[in-house]
Parts: sequence; C-alpha cells; structure tokens
Amino acid sequence: CVASQLGPPEQPNVGRVSHRSQNGQHHANLSPPPPSTFCPTKMSITSDEVNFLVYRYLQESGFSHSAFTFGIESHISQSNINGTLVPPAALISILQKGLQYVEAEISINEDGTVFDGRPIESLSLIDAVMPDVVQTRQQAFRDKLAQQQQGGGTCTMATPSPAHQAMAPKNGEIPVNGEENGTHAMNHHGEPMDLDQDVEIPASKATVLRGHESEVFICAWNPVSDLLASGSGDSTARIWDLNEIGSSSSTQLVLRHCIREGGQDVPSNKDVTSLDWNSDGTLLATGSYDGFARIWTKDGNLASTLGQHKGPIFALKWNKKGNSILSAGVDKTTIIWDAHTGEAKQQFPFHSAPALDVDWQNNTTFASCSTDMCIHVCRLGSDRPLKTFQGHTNEVNAIKWDPSGMLLASCSDDMTLKIWSMKQEQCVHDLQAHSKEIYTIKWSPTGPSTGSPNANIMLARWVPPPPPHGTPRRRRSHRVWRLRNSHTSFEYFSTTLSKF
Repeated sequence: CVASQLGPPEQPNVGRVSHRSQNGQHHANLSPPPPSTFCPTKMSITSDEVNFLVYRYLQESGFSHSAFTFGIESHISQSNINGTLVPPAALISILQKGLQYVEAEISINEDGTVFDGRPIESLSLIDAVMPDVVQTRQQAFRDKLAQQQQGGGTCTMATPSPAHQAMAPKNGEIPVNGEENGTHAMNHHGEPMDLDQDVEIPASKATVLRGHESEVFICAWNPVSDLLASGSGDSTARIWDLNEIGSSSSTQLVLRHCIREGGQDVPSNKDVTSLDWNSDGTLLATGSYDGFARIWTKDGNLASTLGQHKGPIFALKWNKKGNSILSAGVDKTTIIWDAHTGEAKQQFPFHSAPALDVDWQNNTTFASCSTDMCIHVCRLGSDRPLKTFQGHTNEVNAIKWDPSGMLLASCSDDMTLKIWSMKQEQCVHDLQAHSKEIYTIKWSPTGPSTGSPNANIMLARWVPPPPPHGTPRRRRSHRVWRLRNSHTSFEYFSTTLSKF
C-alpha cells in the first residue's frame, strides 16, 4: 500500500465495543475501509490495551491518585499485558502517529497526488477528531492547489476550527477564572513571562542508576551513609551504595516485596509507593499498594511485616526516636506502629477519604492530610484530633512540619501552599505562585532547632513531574520562599530547574 492509494478520510466505526470474548477481553469492532482506499490490514484493539496505555500515561504525567483509581476500576492488575515491554510515552507516541496520518490524508488529493507545500496551519489533536475541521482543511488545500495551478499565487488564510471558535468570548461576555489575559486558554501558544532563571544540569554531573524494571516512584537518602533507597512499580525497593558506583562489584540490594500464597512467598506485583530511613540509618521502612508496610535492614534483610491497612499505603514516616512508624492509606486511616514488635499501637479513622500523607511533629504527635481536603493533627493515646485545619479547596497532597515544629506547610491540587499554626484556626500564610497542582514540599534544615539557627528558613515546592517524551514541554518550577521577621512574612524568589 503506497501513499498514492489514500483517498478522502473514511469514518471507521471505533465507538462500539463488543461483549467480553472467551479470553475475557473487550474487542473494539473496527469497520475496515473499502479495499480500494486502504490496505486490507485487520486491526484489533482491546479495551485492556487502551486502559493500560491510559493508566501508564496518567502515571507518567504525575497524576498518581487518578492513575490509582483508574487502575482499580479498569482492573489493570488482571490484564495479561507485560508493562515492562511497553516503552514510556506509548500513548503519546501512537497519538502522534495518528495525527500525522490525518495530516497525510489532508495533504493527498482525490486523484492520489500529494499537495506540494507545508500545511496551512498546524493540526491539533482535537481538530484531528473533528470531521468538519478535516474537511475544511482538505478544501483549503484543494483551493490552494487550484490557485497554484492557475498561477494565482499562494493563499495564506487559515480557517479557524470549531474548537477555536467555541472558545472565543461572545460580545458582552467576560472570561471567567481570571483568564482575561488568555494565559489559561487551551490553545494559547504564548506563555506568560517567567522571570525565573533556568538552571541546566549537565549530563556529566548526573549518575544514572539502572536496575528497576518499571517506573521509579520515590527515593530517599540514608541519613548517615552514602546509601540511596528507591521504590518502583516492579514491586521492589532497592538500596544503592554510591561508594561502589562504577566499580565491578554489585551496587544495589534488591528488596522484593512478596505476599504469602499457598504456603510460599510470591511477588506481590504491587507498586512500592513510599519509603523512609530511621534516624540512625540502620532500618528502612517501605509501604506498598499491597497494603503492607515492611521494615528492612540496610543489608537488605526483611525484619518485619506490618499488616492492618485495608488497601494501598500512600505514605509512611519514622519518628525521630525511631521507636514508631506512621502510615497513611487508601482505607482513610492512619496507623502508628511499634517498630520493635510490628504491632499497631493505634489506628486513627478521622478522614472521610483516602489519607495521602503524614508527618511527625514530635515523637507522639503528627499531622495527616487527605483527599477530603482536611488536615488533622493527632496524638498517640488521644481518641480525637487535637486540631483540624480546613481551607484547601481540593485534595491536599503533602504536608510538612518546619524544623521547629511550630509551622505546618501543606500543598494541594488547588495550586496553593498554605502555612498553618497550632495557635490559630485559619492559615498563617496562603502562598500562590504555581499554575498547576502542587505535589511535594520541603523545608530547609535551617532556623531554630537546627544546626544553622541564624539562617533563614526556606520552603521549596514542586509542580507536577515533567510530561512524557514527545508531549509539549511545560515549565516545571521549583519555587522557593524565604521566611522572614520571626515567621511573620514570606519573601518569594524562585528557580526553574531544567531537565538535563
């Protein structure tokens, strides 16, 4: 089949999905075009395949909570797709190829000749699925070809697509959500000026650690030695000895997360979502989607398994003393565990939705956040929260006490970072600089109760992870705030870290 055989675009019947076949997969009924138009190639698309690509796209784009929910509802774990064989950005890659195919259809005439020239206007993904836009572009190409054949010059006018027309405000209407300047419009190609300075990290300054067989979700430095722990979707955590990097000896310990089935240990096949070293660097705690927390020695041996959550664990932390571990799960609860016995000391069922993050204020008091938009401060032995902070308007993704334990920072899908104090109900500061959801925050180890008590306290936060390769590049900034005047005000400055 060659390009000259392509004709006007047909509308394949891709919207109907049949009932489950004998192998348990849904198959989309794709009506093949006439043989005279396309090669007689038979297509087969299953819903399991589509769901897996969407699931991977959500993970790669940083939508971890959405990916988890979608994976559960679409039964990703029950599919027979080997995720290790699927390359990154697979969904984007196939979409790009489809977009190029539509552009090829537009640029080919009815007689099979190829239009000589570049497209009048770049085709967006939304335009490509709208028949009216495709037909309009084809007609524009034909008109331009006719003008060229008649020697009438070239035509540079582009017809706006219905999607673009629909977004234009009507007479008398005012754009909502503060979008008068167009910076949040879907097809606005210009970005608002960013005064932050890019910092490029050269590849020569980076060390790449290879070994995981799936996505790596989290990592943590050992506090006393050059060990780095990482957690992955391959149901393992790994401990990397950076002193051995480049030597002939092994540089990683593989911590396989297994469950008991039929009297033997088998891989859980669940993501390792969280990990944390104790204060003296001798023990590593990990949390997994299989609902278990585990304690490992720094030599890679399993010390104990903690099981009481009824579903995936999203976060866990050691207290400073090293005698307790705190975990948060999709079952809407947080649990304090005895690190020596592996028994649950107390379970806190105060959230009304999955708990996403936890952080210790001291050895017995902690804060937790949730998709219910609330933050609870709880204490071991108390049967109700000491304090509940409300003010975020969307999921609260992460929380962190400052080194003194006086201020609590929280970040949310509502694109804000808030600072709270136990002395008042409302937030002390409401910091707004990002235009995307905020997923992580970190205080600097400076200020009161640290080794640098006279240094300014800094607070850093990150926008979502970068998109998969092949998608439009977004600026992802590392925003830094300086706390001044005894916690009364924040001074903002920021740096944008570019991907090396």
